[in-house]
Amino acid sequence: MIAAAGLLACLLPASAQADLLSLYAEAHGGLASGDGIGGYHSNDAFHRGAKGVAYGALVGVEVLFIDAWVEHTQYQDSTGLAGTWTQFMTGLDIQFDVGQKTRGGTIDADGRVTGSDRYSPVYGEVGLAVGFGVGTGQQVMPPLDNSEITDKGFLAQGHLGLGYRLNRLMSIGIRIPVQSAYMFKSGEGGAANDESTHYRSVQGAALVNFRLVLNLR
Repeated sequence: MIAAAGLLACLLPASAQADLLSLYAEAHGGLASGDGIGGYHSNDAFHRGAKGVAYGALVGVEVLFIDAWVEHTQYQDSTGLAGTWTQFMTGLDIQFDVGQKTRGGTIDADGRVTGSDRYSPVYGEVGLAVGFGVGTGQQVMPPLDNSEITDKGFLAQGHLGLGYRLNRLMSIGIRIPVQSAYMFKSGEGGAANDESTHYRSVQGAALVNFRLVLNLR
């Protein structure tokens, strides 16, 4: 993870932006799918069944380039609710301007636009993260109870994004997260090292998002 984050930072353009502190919230919707790739329960992996139309929200905080967020997504297929997924993530996330910086700045006495706070309305985004997630096969009734959880596991995620800033606070865009997970079935087996409850899976999504960001420089 550390080596990948270092390589990511080296490959990014010089215009990559970071604020001292950012608070953000996002609503998203799109399509998602996944499958089991190994282990006793690969044929009934959570994201093999929980796929189709996906919608949800996330809230997070970013300090420089480091993010931490909580994300909840629900999945609908032709029969109705296919599952819910909640994940707690932390990682490296960087935005960079795409195209000319035509917004922001100030106008000097000669009529020229200057200032280090100029930005492009179009931005790209790339990130890496790790975390923990829990899935349910039913509608969650807060507070989430352990008896509602069917699957849980550790995650590694990479994502790409492209967005359009409506202004400094709001943007719309598309985000494509891809995850690899080491998962456990809940309520089965005995000890945590009982490998009959373990499986590996992959999952991905294409999500249109509406994002609200408060930057504190």
